[in-house]
Amino acid sequence: MTDQMTDQVTDQTRAPGTAGYGEAAEQLAVQYESVDFADIHRARLHLYPAAPAAVLDIGAGTGRDAATLAALGHRVTAVEPTPELRAVAARLHPRAGIRWIADALPALPTLSAEGEQYDLILLTAVWMHLTPAERPPAMGAVARLLAPGGRLSLTLRHGPVPPGRRMFDLPAADTITHARAHGLHLLHQGTHPDPHAREGVTWTELILERGR
Repeated sequence: MTDQMTDQVTDQTRAPGTAGYGEAAEQLAVQYESVDFADIHRARLHLYPAAPAAVLDIGAGTGRDAATLAALGHRVTAVEPTPELRAVAARLHPRAGIRWIADALPALPTLSAEGEQYDLILLTAVWMHLTPAERPPAMGAVARLLAPGGRLSLTLRHGPVPPGRRMFDLPAADTITHARAHGLHLLHQGTHPDPHAREGVTWTELILERGR
C-alpha cells in the first residue's frame, strides 16, 4: 500500500499553533528522526493495543511514530497540518503504508466528517500548542474519534518556549479534567526528561481510555 496525502488544510488556513514549524521543517526532521519511537513511548507501550489496530497520529510531524506503528502491523492514519512537514514525511517514509491527512485541532473537521473511530490516538508534543479556549473543544473532537475502549496517548511539555513558537505550559490536572468531561478516564500518568536534552524541558505523559 502506498502513502496517500490529502491537502484540505492550505497555507491560508494554517493552524496558529503550527507557527515556526514550516520554516524549520528540514531541521526538525533531523531532530525528530534522531529519536526512536520506543524511546519516546517506552513507558506506555504495554498500554497500546495489539496489532492490527486502527491508529490515529495527530500532529504526526515527519512520520517517525506513524511509520513505526505501520511497520508493526497497525492501520495508521497520520494527521499533520504543516505542508512542509508532510512533504518531508513523504520523502522519509515513502513506503510506510500510512494514510496522510491535512487537518488541524481543535475541530479536526476532515476527520470528524469521516466518522471513523480509532483504537489508539497519539497526541505527542501537540497539546501544548492549544490555547485554554481551544482545549475543551479539541478534547471533545478527539474523544469522538476514539472507539469504545480506545486509548489516547498524550504528552504535555513543560519548560521554556522556543522563539517564534506558540506553546503553553499547563498542569496535567487540567487535561485530565477536560478528558473526564468527555468520558475518558486516566489509566497512566508519568514524567520523563526531554529526549533532546533541551535545558529546562520535561514532559508529562498520560494514557486516557474511553469507556466501553
